[in-house]
Amino acid sequence: MQYPLMPKNIITAMQFVHAFFNMSIALLFCYQAWLGILIRRARRSSGQTMPLSTVKRHRKTGPVLIVLGLLGFFSGLTIVWLDTGKLLEFIPHLFIGLVIAVLLLATLIISRNIHGQTVSIRNMHFLIGIIILCLYFVEVIIGAAVLF
Repeated sequence: MQYPLMPKNIITAMQFVHAFFNMSIALLFCYQAWLGILIRRARRSSGQTMPLSTVKRHRKTGPVLIVLGLLGFFSGLTIVWLDTGKLLEFIPHLFIGLVIAVLLLATLIISRNIHGQTVSIRNMHFLIGIIILCLYFVEVIIGAAVLF
């Protein structure tokens, strides 16, 4: 096969769509984190009632964002393969994206085990969420360097 498999202008457009999509997902994860922090504050304070609508939104939005985050990862892999035929073209970007994908799946599995007053599982969910946000920030910066 001769690479790129598609015209270069289409691949360039796909790269910008990938960047915009993943930046949007990163911002949505910031919103998701904000919801989680509101829930965490209410749970930790003694006199405050639990914001049930916020809990519902957090629980409903989380799995959707995980699927979208994984979609962003696999779309990036596809674009690089269509462009170069090599998946290891941008190793730091790929590695951080892979770590984010694994952590997203870990967060989903962990969140399914949160019941009642399981503080240690909630803390693990919180910590992994913070790590995901930090990695998304680094990923966006590295991705911008790759793009330009």
